[in-house]
Amino acid sequence: MTTALPAPAPPAPALPAPRGPAPSGTGTDPDFTDCWRPDWGFDLKAVLRPHQRSAGDPAMQWDGDAVWRTTTTPCGPATVRITSRCGEVRVQAWGPGAEWAGTAVPGWLGADDDPDGFEPGHHRLVGEIARRTPDLRLGRTGRTWDALVPAVLEQKVTVVEAHRVWRALLRLAGDPAPGPAPEGMRVLPSPRRLREIPDWEWHRCGLDGARRRALLHVASVAHALEPDGDCDSPTLQRKLRTVPGIGVWTAAEVVQRTFGCPDTVSYGDYHLKNLVGWSLASRKTDDDGMMELLEPWRGHRQRVVRLLHLGGSMPPRRGPRNAPTNYRRI
Repeated sequence: MTTALPAPAPPAPALPAPRGPAPSGTGTDPDFTDCWRPDWGFDLKAVLRPHQRSAGDPAMQWDGDAVWRTTTTPCGPATVRITSRCGEVRVQAWGPGAEWAGTAVPGWLGADDDPDGFEPGHHRLVGEIARRTPDLRLGRTGRTWDALVPAVLEQKVTVVEAHRVWRALLRLAGDPAPGPAPEGMRVLPSPRRLREIPDWEWHRCGLDGARRRALLHVASVAHALEPDGDCDSPTLQRKLRTVPGIGVWTAAEVVQRTFGCPDTVSYGDYHLKNLVGWSLASRKTDDDGMMELLEPWRGHRQRVVRLLHLGGSMPPRRGPRNAPTNYRRI
């Protein structure tokens, strides 16, 4: 049974594109600070890697051992700076959503992840990778919108093309990051702002019609897709799949980040089935074969996928790579 969504929000009146600095949180003094020693170990880059879209991502940048990340929140945009040294985590945040985002950081770093019951020893390679990375945790952001927009952009295109459009979208419509963030950082535009982008601007970003329509559909019901106290991973996936243009793969990509879901696998991914098949059985496989290979870890299948991304292998390339389609020339 699917979960009915509220009626789409009416079109918003046009607003001018964001120009100049953000209205608040632009000073160097943070609006929120926190410092604590977590009782779990983690690799800052490893746990946040799924949220970064290329080294040039305007929403996440590394500065030495510190990471800067922008995010939307129910209170407004925020920029967060996280450093981890000698077991101590320091958080600084700027902007209207600084407190909301700053208090969410432990979840980003895996505080809510529960690896109990995970048995990596079902396969030699998985066991070896787990021993090399004993502190890997799956982080959760609690935000659907921040995960959903890039997931839609990644539908049925190469990673290079998806990341290029992501950067173009944030440069076009994203607000400047609050606070003293590295130059060029942007906050993902709000659903309202995204619905105001004219077709010719989308075309200039290089976005095709199918993904553009999917983005407009999700923007019109975005208010109903953010998790509340009763929402879990299966519920959010059902909600997402009632939106035109959102299928199994996109819904899985979202809940992996929004909830840190340890079991949901991206069924239908172009490369993932081959990573799992080659790593676990030394052969290529289809999606059903991938799920069969992951079955011994039911409940932690996405955790196994994350481990294979760190230490698994892909089949040797025997042909030309797919070339990205330049929709701006069409």
